[in-house]
Amino acid sequence: MSTIQSSAKGRQFPKFDLARLLGTVFKPTFGRKICILIDLPDLAEAKDYAFLKNPARAIQKRAHDHFYQGLKDGVADELALKGGEMYAYTQTTGSNLDLPDLCVDMSGKELSLERDIYPNYDIILCISTFSATAPLTAFAKQYGFRGATLHGVNDVILNSGLAVDYEEVSVDAEKLRLAMTRADWVEIDFTVENGPDMTVRLELNRQEAQKSHGLCQGDTPDIANLPAGEVYFVPTGAEGTFPLKYEDGTLGKLTVTGGCIIKAELIAGKQSTIDEHNAKLADDPMTGVLGELGFGTQVLPVSGADIQDEKVLGTCHLATGRDDHLGGHITPAQFKRHQNATHDDILFAPHKTPNFDIKQTRMFRDGQITVLNEHFQPSKYLLDALAAE
Repeated sequence: MSTIQSSAKGRQFPKFDLARLLGTVFKPTFGRKICILIDLPDLAEAKDYAFLKNPARAIQKRAHDHFYQGLKDGVADELALKGGEMYAYTQTTGSNLDLPDLCVDMSGKELSLERDIYPNYDIILCISTFSATAPLTAFAKQYGFRGATLHGVNDVILNSGLAVDYEEVSVDAEKLRLAMTRADWVEIDFTVENGPDMTVRLELNRQEAQKSHGLCQGDTPDIANLPAGEVYFVPTGAEGTFPLKYEDGTLGKLTVTGGCIIKAELIAGKQSTIDEHNAKLADDPMTGVLGELGFGTQVLPVSGADIQDEKVLGTCHLATGRDDHLGGHITPAQFKRHQNATHDDILFAPHKTPNFDIKQTRMFRDGQITVLNEHFQPSKYLLDALAAE
């Protein structure tokens, strides 16, 4: 039987084309000024592009080779763009943490993002290790620029998720947004290998669904997150339990009440990992707030990076932490500790969570229950919505 995953493996993508990507995403008008931001653990590596010689800076090297060099090699002229400079800031320690203001150019000269970069560019591309979507969205609105965040870029992403036509992605995202918008709630059922069955219910309160569709055209300040392709909600509440696979492979059962994770329990792996999570929840309860429910809308191959893999049709994800960039009310100021003010995606996908399955995802809307996904495959309802003219 054909699955979304097998369809993605057989899909042929056009060659990555920077001019097509930037031209489609931004439709820049004549003379717009563009720059590239990268993050480095040590800003000394920026001087004379020293990071290019460090194999640990693969993301930053791709930023240089495919974006910076691409602009220099004719794409800037083709799109009538000015600038094209590259700057580096000190790498943060987590997803969507506020950015430091200090940055350097490639000669090592110290500059300020808020004084020298944000006010002086129309388009800013941030190609980094950790996502900067939340802080850059706030700065875009403050300083009036547009941009894109492309954290974790690897070769699979370059040759698939960044090679697609974002006009088409946007159309499909809108079809699925309309199919899910103004839902009362969504429930997700999980079956876990050698563990309990679990269900979590996300209250959505008939809100308008939003879409990450990759287009950032016109002059309205905004940030596109690339690769794009999802429909998302900011939950107004949540109750129940769901499984979490931690970075070290430990599997936990998380209990949610009042929209917040209140405790973790061990299913398999290290008790110490669970204890650390519970200690963090006790110390800073805001780290357990569920700030997003998202559904992928694209047929894409697994890249090993959540930025692309959460955009795959049939998958869904939750996120904890700040959600101000999504239209929510959770801001960094509400956290006890600055380093906790992250936005961390929890992706449910067959390659990422092989020891548990999503039995079913369903929504309640207009008095009816509709199945959205089963076993990481989109329902007939979603496929029919995509096929509609």
